[in-house]
Amino acid sequence: MEKGYLALVLHAHLPFVRHPEYESFLEEDWFYEAITETYIPLLNVFEGLVNDGVDFRITMSVTPPLAGMFGDELLQNRYVKHIEQLIELSEKEIERTRHLPEFNETAKMYHARFVKSRYVFVDKYHKNLINGFKRFQDMGKLEVITCTATHGFLPLMENRREAVHAQIQMAAKDYERNFGRGPRGIWLAECGYNPGDDVELKKAGIQFFFTDAHGVLHGNPRPKYGVFAPVYTGANTPYFGLGLP
Repeated sequence: MEKGYLALVLHAHLPFVRHPEYESFLEEDWFYEAITETYIPLLNVFEGLVNDGVDFRITMSVTPPLAGMFGDELLQNRYVKHIEQLIELSEKEIERTRHLPEFNETAKMYHARFVKSRYVFVDKYHKNLINGFKRFQDMGKLEVITCTATHGFLPLMENRREAVHAQIQMAAKDYERNFGRGPRGIWLAECGYNPGDDVELKKAGIQFFFTDAHGVLHGNPRPKYGVFAPVYTGANTPYFGLGLP
């Protein structure tokens, strides 16, 4: 008999960085590196699972700041320039290490990775990786959830409930603009929750949320199954605790 289910939940977030006043800005590289080393490989894994006939299900957040960077034309074009520079560098490394087989194979591996990254980014998803995540969501394999609008920590806004309202409503509107429907779930920034936030989530049509383990384990009354089962708030919204007790 089945005793339970395993939920794979990934949290994708980066602080918003965009500096058109500079030709090149070091902090933007963090975003470009994440595209090459995290987001494109993740989409490639999803693609491979589909091609292999694996009927997978994964939940993943894409925060509004990250979605905003994915959709920004300036950052899109700068990423293309960034990956093309890496392709050029790897080609030079292949030539430089042609008599050093222990290094040459590594250079060839990175060159192939960079070339594929450019293909996936430009030709497959037309410079906006939201297109990729939306594709797998529309296939029913991936559940993309949102996060507070600026990754704002809701417990610090307890005395400004209008700020809580704005963080959640703007997150829902941003998600709908990117994915064509409202979000079903939300990863609360830093997993922070205050009683009453569930009412605001319900107003935005959000059906479930994730919070930290102690948000469940320190509940009153303490849930019988701890973090191993969803818990319902006073507004009848289910939430899940992360981590183990």
